[in-house]
Amino acid sequence: MELGVAKTIMLAGGIVALPVLAFITSLLFWPGALLKAYNWYWRRRLGLVVRYSSSGSYRFCYSSRGTPGGATPSLLLLHGFSATKDMWLPVVRYLPRHCHLVCVDMPGHEGTSRTSAEDYSIQGQVGRIHQFVQSIGLDKQPFHLVGTSMGGNVAGVYAAHYPAHLSSVTLICPAGLVYPTETEFISHLREMEKSQKEESIPLIPTTPQELGNMLKLCCHTPPNLPRPVMRGLLDNRIPNNGFYREVFMEIVGEKSRHSLQENLHLITAPLQVIWGKEDRVLDVSGAAVLQAALPSCQVEVLENCGHSVALERPRKAAKLITDFLSAQEVNGGDAKKNS
Repeated sequence: MELGVAKTIMLAGGIVALPVLAFITSLLFWPGALLKAYNWYWRRRLGLVVRYSSSGSYRFCYSSRGTPGGATPSLLLLHGFSATKDMWLPVVRYLPRHCHLVCVDMPGHEGTSRTSAEDYSIQGQVGRIHQFVQSIGLDKQPFHLVGTSMGGNVAGVYAAHYPAHLSSVTLICPAGLVYPTETEFISHLREMEKSQKEESIPLIPTTPQELGNMLKLCCHTPPNLPRPVMRGLLDNRIPNNGFYREVFMEIVGEKSRHSLQENLHLITAPLQVIWGKEDRVLDVSGAAVLQAALPSCQVEVLENCGHSVALERPRKAAKLITDFLSAQEVNGGDAKKNS
C-alpha cells in the first residue's frame, strides 16, 4: 500500500501531490469526514445552500435551492429515520432547476436541535416541522410536501393538521399505517416488544456486517460500497446510535405507530403515493390502504425497488413528482376556468 501511495505522488507531480496525499490520507484515516466533504461538493454542484433558521431557542438546519413564488409550488422534503437532508441529493439532481426546493434535517438529526423524546414522536415532529415552515416563511403560499418512511408518516399527519398550507403531498413508502401484509422486519419488532429485551435494531448498525445487512434490508439491489466507504458511513452513524434508538422507540411506540392511519380521513390535499414493490421494511400493501382510504390518490408502484426509493430510483422518483406537480397545475387551471 505504501508503495502504491508513493507511486501515485510521484506521477502526480509537485503541484497536485499534496491534494492527492490529503485525499488518500482522508480515505484511510478519516473516511467519515471524506463522505461529509463529498456531500458538501455534491450540494455545491446541485446549487444547494445550507442554511439555518430558528424558532425561539430551537435551531433548524436545511439546504435549499431557488426562491419561492414561481409557477410551481415550493417543495419541502422530509427524510426518513436516521438519515439527513442529504439523502435527497440523488433525487434533487433530477428535479428542475427552476423549482424552489427545501430539504430539512428532521428533529434531532444532523444540524437540527436535539432535545427530548417528546419532539421525536410523530406528533412532536409534526409540531417542529410546522415551526420550521413558519420560521422560513414557507406558509405564505401553499407548498408541495414530500416525505419518505418516517418522514412520510410526518408528512401525512402534517397534511391532516395543516391542509391550508399545502398544495399537494407525495408519500414515499410511508410509515404509520396498518399494513395488510407484514414484513419480517415488522414481525421482528413485534417480537422485540413482547420480549422487552434490549436487542439490536436492524436500522441501527454497529458493525460493517450489520451495516451490510441494513443495506440489504432497505435496498432491492444494495450498492456494492468499498470498505472505506462502509467504514465512513459507520463512523458518522455510531456516535448518534443512542439518539437513533431513542427516536426509534418513539416512532414505533403506541402514540406514533399508526399515526398516519389514524389521520387519513383528515387529508384533503391531492395525494401521490410512491412505493417500491420489493420493500422489505414497510410492505407495499400499504399503498392499497392509502388508496382505499383516499380513492382519488395517485399510486405508483416501482418494480425492482425496495424501501430506499430515493437511492435506488432517484430519476424515476423525480419524474413522478414533477409530472404530478404538472398535473396539479393543469387541474388547478381548469378549476379556475370553470369557476
